Amino acid sequence: MDRFLGIFDHVRAWAWASVVANSVIIFTGGVVRLTGSGLGCPTWPRCTEESFVPHRSLGFHGVIEFGNRMLTYVLIAVAIATFVAVWRWAHTSRSLRRHAGILAVGVPFQGVVGGITVLTDLNPWIVSIHLLLSLALVAGSIILVLRVSDPARQAMTGLPGRLVALVYVLTWVAVYLGTVVTGSGPHAGDAQAPRNDLDPQLWSRIHAGSVWALVLATVVLVVVLRGTPAFRAALVLLGVELAQGLIGYVQYFTDLPIALVAAHLVGAAVLVAAATFVLGRSRGVGMPGTDVPAVRDVVHQ
Repeated sequence: MDRFLGIFDHVRAWAWASVVANSVIIFTGGVVRLTGSGLGCPTWPRCTEESFVPHRSLGFHGVIEFGNRMLTYVLIAVAIATFVAVWRWAHTSRSLRRHAGILAVGVPFQGVVGGITVLTDLNPWIVSIHLLLSLALVAGSIILVLRVSDPARQAMTGLPGRLVALVYVLTWVAVYLGTVVTGSGPHAGDAQAPRNDLDPQLWSRIHAGSVWALVLATVVLVVVLRGTPAFRAALVLLGVELAQGLIGYVQYFTDLPIALVAAHLVGAAVLVAAATFVLGRSRGVGMPGTDVPAVRDVVHQ
């Protein structure tokens, strides 16, 4: 029994596993949409009205959609294991347990939202919510990683703190506008799936404008954060933004090839993770009882 419980002692590894699992499910969900398999199982929670598993008549679309549903159970297992690991951790607290518990509950809730997308025939606005909730779970998992692995630091104030908040808000604005663009274009998940009837070219430009605003704000942030513990994280974030922006432009001018769209989707998860890491570092998120002073406001020095 002790040997079995010992697998939950590596709380940092389980926290990272939560990040990876929530990111992988975003990728596999994208595969479902990009292969036109969104209604491969035409109902929910069953795959068909008569069966929980796909019939041969549903073809590979049914297999792909059902496979993505089954991965949800893997994600639930990781979430439960992460919660147990946090519960058993020597430095745990009620707040940490609550944090891990919310992540664990969020996974089946996200599964229900996925079911609603099927029941609404892949309504693009519901699909958008489905993706944003998955990205929120990625963000929550990153904060958990910081809380169980990084030393706590004093929160940044003044201009650095405000810039970090601005960059984080712009990150989510850019991601949300990206889902709006997706809902107006091809790759709906099924040939009969509705679109949001917005102009894809116009909203692509609006989305691109939000990305440029994010990149410019991050450049300023990198300059301001020089000499602070969050500098490298901000530099990584800038690199992720530039890579994600490049993929976005290339996919737009090459008529949205599936491989690039999938890469852009995974890039959204990486972008949110990187932005959340910067936010956590600037807010002093870290292990309880390890308050390590940090530079609070470099512009006032």
